[in-house]
Amino acid sequence: MHEVLKGWETVISWLIAQESRRAFSRSMRFEAGVRPLLPECHDSRPRLLYIHVPFCEQLCPYCSFNRVRFDESLCREYFAALRKELILYRKRSYDFGGIYVGGGTPTVLIDELEKTLETAKECFSIGEISVETNPNHLTGERLTVLQRVGVNRLSVGIQSFDDDLLRAMGRFEKYGSGSTNVERLKRTAGYFDTLNADMIFNFPIQTDEALDRDLTLLLETGVDQVTYYPLMVSDLTKKAVEKTLGVIDYRKERRMYHQIVSRLLPEYRFSSAWCFSRKESMIDEYIVDYDEYAGVGSGSIGYMDGVCYANTFDIKEYIGRLSKGEIPLMASRRFTLRDRIRYDFIMNLFGLDLTIAPLQLRYGGRIFRYLWQDIAALMIAGGLRYRRGAFSLTPRGRYYWIIMMREFFTAVNNFRAFCLQSREF
Repeated sequence: MHEVLKGWETVISWLIAQESRRAFSRSMRFEAGVRPLLPECHDSRPRLLYIHVPFCEQLCPYCSFNRVRFDESLCREYFAALRKELILYRKRSYDFGGIYVGGGTPTVLIDELEKTLETAKECFSIGEISVETNPNHLTGERLTVLQRVGVNRLSVGIQSFDDDLLRAMGRFEKYGSGSTNVERLKRTAGYFDTLNADMIFNFPIQTDEALDRDLTLLLETGVDQVTYYPLMVSDLTKKAVEKTLGVIDYRKERRMYHQIVSRLLPEYRFSSAWCFSRKESMIDEYIVDYDEYAGVGSGSIGYMDGVCYANTFDIKEYIGRLSKGEIPLMASRRFTLRDRIRYDFIMNLFGLDLTIAPLQLRYGGRIFRYLWQDIAALMIAGGLRYRRGAFSLTPRGRYYWIIMMREFFTAVNNFRAFCLQSREF
């Protein structure tokens, strides 16, 4: 009986992955031959500002984000252009309640990052700031600057504490050993409201035993929050991942996810299906906390008023266009009503619960008209429950949403890969 149930779960997981891949791939086909436009600001709803800094000291083989090797001169030009883009958004009457700075490695030039965040705070009604970094940047000087500029949440890209895995990723020499990074995280405790550790599971060469050791060390650090992503690769990075780490086996992904949940839940609670927190705070998936977000920086992606848009991935073009006072857009796509409803439904439920009434109000009561088949299938599969006007994910459903989000981000990564290869749309 156990084997039958296990086989049934595998079939359901495969079907969810296939359907999600098809739907998200369709949604992320940007419109060729159409001049991309930044949506107008029509209201004061809470929005997030995503700032992308593409410079890295080391390029990881699995990463599909727009990133280049660190060059100080180019990086300083880039930060100056970022500040110009922020001012252009202010002139268009946009306002933002939160900032998320990702990369790349945003802290490569801490003085430039400080100036950029100060500019953002002068332009907008910023209430919270989250910044990504790497473990080798957990130094007194950088942490003091981040505190001074008002960072509430620092997210550290750990990925794993396993030295063999870090060597295979090319992170050991540049970012430190597992034991070194455990001590760095311990020393950083208390600097910010939230210290998050970014981790990855289901590396091809990662065993259950290695994951268990990672979890033991992670609990030892006492970090406020843990984000545990499944390994996600684009078509562009697939060969590099297979060459350095091996072929991904999605059959062990579910097992490892349940291993993570069973180890972390006694001390943490769910903030999303793959984020575990000790307290209320921002999370890496700002798309859960904010319905709309603007993307600034080369290769950044935004979603506002039903329009998904992207900036140019060419850093020199990005700098040049901003020197002329232009928003450096390269592509956009207006989502269909069905795509918008599906996007909001999936992203909101990734945060585990969704009250239907606000979504019904937003879309004129048409939610079930477009989603009844998806909802019925997921309830039959045991992934969703409905009670008193709200949907919530079951324990089984949390893994189904891991699959959906993996496919969503893979579709986004494939779009980035396309842009990185062509450097123009």
